[in-house]
Amino acid sequence: MKSRTVRLVGTIAALSLVLAACGGDGESDDVTTTNASEDGVTTGNGGDSGQIVVSGSSTVEPITARVAEAFGGMNTGVAISVDGPGTSDGFVLFCNGETDISDASRAITDEEVATCQGNGVEPIEIKVAIDGLSVLTSTNNDAVTCLAFTDLYALLGIESTGFANWSDANELAAELGAPNAPYPDAPLSVTAPGEESGTFDSFVEIVLEDIAEERGQDPNPRPDYVASPNDNVIIEGISSNDTSLGWVGYAFFVENQEVVKALAVDGGEGCVEPTPETIASNEYPISRPLFIYVDANKLDAKPELVEFVDYYLSDEGLAEVGNAGYVDLTAEEIDEWRANWEARTVGKVD
Repeated sequence: MKSRTVRLVGTIAALSLVLAACGGDGESDDVTTTNASEDGVTTGNGGDSGQIVVSGSSTVEPITARVAEAFGGMNTGVAISVDGPGTSDGFVLFCNGETDISDASRAITDEEVATCQGNGVEPIEIKVAIDGLSVLTSTNNDAVTCLAFTDLYALLGIESTGFANWSDANELAAELGAPNAPYPDAPLSVTAPGEESGTFDSFVEIVLEDIAEERGQDPNPRPDYVASPNDNVIIEGISSNDTSLGWVGYAFFVENQEVVKALAVDGGEGCVEPTPETIASNEYPISRPLFIYVDANKLDAKPELVEFVDYYLSDEGLAEVGNAGYVDLTAEEIDEWRANWEARTVGKVD
């Protein structure tokens, strides 16, 4: 790859947050500067210039931030900004043409593709990693070790609205046949991603939706919990309440496991803890893919964008997936997604 002068500009939030332990998915709105001078910009030694704007999922943000820092360490002069307001909010910006790359912790929808294309934005989908949504409680909560999907619906689904104690869900859990009820008589404090987050969408789709539809209910979770786009706020809310409950991306559990505990999850085949191995094999039932989306219509005018994505998909770039705490794709998947990028395939890949 040709050497290029690159500047990293002030929103590589997740890298700083994750390395600080209490890391920043599903989604962060913090802004941090990496390797900055007094004016907030890292200056290089001359050369070509340009700008790359990335927004979207704060689950993916730590990966992209690390890739941006590594790319900037070799190339100086292109300003790369990365932030994480949430997957859905990121797609709004992307489809409006305001960003070059959209980080996403869920696949783009057909409706979002149509909106993008209606605005002259042609999204190229690239899968970069695998995540396991981690269901968390405080490390002080010894009463709960595993929850099945039916348990999670009884505690977090729309029918649990108003439940202030874990034990308030016992009757609903018995009706559902939830295997880990009855629950302790203890306050139920829920902090989790809000609806702007792809982590919210994934949890609804994987855990709650089928049960809710079978019961004729709205698939969304109960509205009376503390919802935040900021993973630091979620971790703080879970860690500061001894009988808490919530969920985040796997990397944020790994970076904060001294203050939060991941529960095993039973998707119908027994309790499975989230680990790199169980997530990669999909044995862990809340595994999901992570993506970046690139606007094909900007590639000719922005060669620095092509170089950045080329580096992202290189062995060196993809090494940041594990460094950020997520799970690598298989070699076969990497080859497939590199080919999809080289072919400049536009739209959602099924």
